[in-house]
Amino acid sequence: MKEKMIRLASIDEVKKFVSAALQCDFDVDVCYNRIIIDAKSILGVFSLDLRNNLTVRMHGENSEFETLLDQLAPLNEREAIA
Repeated sequence: MKEKMIRLASIDEVKKFVSAALQCDFDVDVCYNRIIIDAKSILGVFSLDLRNNLTVRMHGENSEFETLLDQLAPLNEREAIA
């Protein structure tokens, strides 16, 4: 299982994230505090407090999805990647 931090700042980013998660043939979860949501559920993702950083847990590998997660990383994490 891999974990990455993301920040979803707009409705378009949420749509893009959920759409990409739907393409994965493994489970993808979004976690905030004690709440765990299926990343393939747009209503579930919108139910989270999107003002905060979220943790994505991937139970498989998909390089395209991980590239998107890198683009959605919070600013301080993007600087560390670059």
